[in-house]
Amino acid sequence: MGLDLGAKPDQEEAEILEAFEAGELERSADADELLKRHQEYAAAALRMEERFNVHLTTRDLRRLQKRALEQGIPYQILASSILHQYVEGALRESS
Repeated sequence: MGLDLGAKPDQEEAEILEAFEAGELERSADADELLKRHQEYAAAALRMEERFNVHLTTRDLRRLQKRALEQGIPYQILASSILHQYVEGALRESS
């Protein structure tokens, strides 16, 4: 599944682009936080030094891919970010 940069926008995308170009869109309240988070994802992707393989159930992989799509990032970056946050103590197992 690749990104086709030459593809024409669908109806919803065209409406968003039109609204943007007309200056009708407002910056979201969390835009700065989202930008910072995505910059961290990009930086993490560029810092990768080693690879490892992990086996997931098809269900877990699909759910991970869905979450990544919702955030607008590759699922591999999301998985890496989750693991990084966990080993740094930012994520904790629920009891």
